[in-house]
Amino acid sequence: MTSQTAHTGNTPSSDQIRRAPKVLLHDHLDGGLRPATVVELARDAGYTQLPETDPEKLGLWFREAADSGSLERYLETFSHTVGVMQTRDALVRVARECAEDLAADGVVYAEVRYAPEQHLEGGLSLEEVVEAVNEGFREGERSALAAGHRIRVGALLTAMRHAARSLEIAELANRYRDTGVVGFDIAGAEAGYPPTRHLDAFEYLKRENNHFTIHAGEAFGLPSIWQALQWCGADRLGHGVRIIDDIQVHEDGTVELGRLASYVRDKRIPLEMCPSSNLQTGAAPSYAEHPIGLLRRLLFRVTVNTDNRLMSHTSMSREFENLVEVFGYTLDDMQWFSVNAMKSAFIPFDERLAMINDVIKPGYAALKSEWLFRGAAFTSGSVGSEG
Repeated sequence: MTSQTAHTGNTPSSDQIRRAPKVLLHDHLDGGLRPATVVELARDAGYTQLPETDPEKLGLWFREAADSGSLERYLETFSHTVGVMQTRDALVRVARECAEDLAADGVVYAEVRYAPEQHLEGGLSLEEVVEAVNEGFREGERSALAAGHRIRVGALLTAMRHAARSLEIAELANRYRDTGVVGFDIAGAEAGYPPTRHLDAFEYLKRENNHFTIHAGEAFGLPSIWQALQWCGADRLGHGVRIIDDIQVHEDGTVELGRLASYVRDKRIPLEMCPSSNLQTGAAPSYAEHPIGLLRRLLFRVTVNTDNRLMSHTSMSREFENLVEVFGYTLDDMQWFSVNAMKSAFIPFDERLAMINDVIKPGYAALKSEWLFRGAAFTSGSVGSEG
């Protein structure tokens, strides 16, 4: 075995994980605020319902409240973040900081979702909400570049499963599809609110040749995934962890896929997996038992995501650090996940291909070659002293 071959299996360091070019498809804008920003926006807006006004204590409260094991309880924490995101200036700031934070963490492409209908209490229109968030993302891209980080951010407009505005939001997403909005989503509690309630929105988007993902298979099982795909025609599955219920691992180690799992793998349907969030909501019992390990081995189109960085106290780097520790993943595995995600993004094919070939693969190649130069400084110093 050569030294280079031996090195390729090495575990990446935390610094390498942070610097690796990462792609994020499932991140909620209202789930990623900086705690200090929540406190400041609450003060400016006269919002008095925060459980804590010290940023550090507030960040801890969000994590502990989200660690309930219940999706419904997890979703309750958003009342406070949404509560301080009701003005144009607040939306611009939150979106700008989102782009800055992701870029600083090594994310080169992100699709960030939010529900415009939840930001109207301050008198904004749906269009004003979208334009404010788009402006914030562009500001964040520019400030990140000035800080030495490159990122591209697209918006996904989300409709709430329990509401009746999905067609309206789908039409909004279509109107802004050439100015920063790359697709559509539905979110919220799955139980009792099947995706088929929103068929008119999905049919409209299909007629318009537009893209959409659907939260499915997180807290609810295979029927939610089946409906999202076969009734609604989703391009991607938000979470999709319950596809594991259609996969049987026998005592001898052989694996048998059911019809739905086979369809998802055969059709290369992207799974937007969010390990830390899934542990909090009870969708998986531990990192070691998270379906992502088996699904990666079976070569499903798995992607790694953050879901809600504030509530889960996470980042893309933290997600990969956990997976590297539990599954022994290497930089090659990280590249595989990142290429999967970029292939599955909702921007044009040629742009996805350019990101893969000109940004992601060169980035990982550079990281994997660093071992060649580890002794360079020492060697240089030794030669100089001897001369």
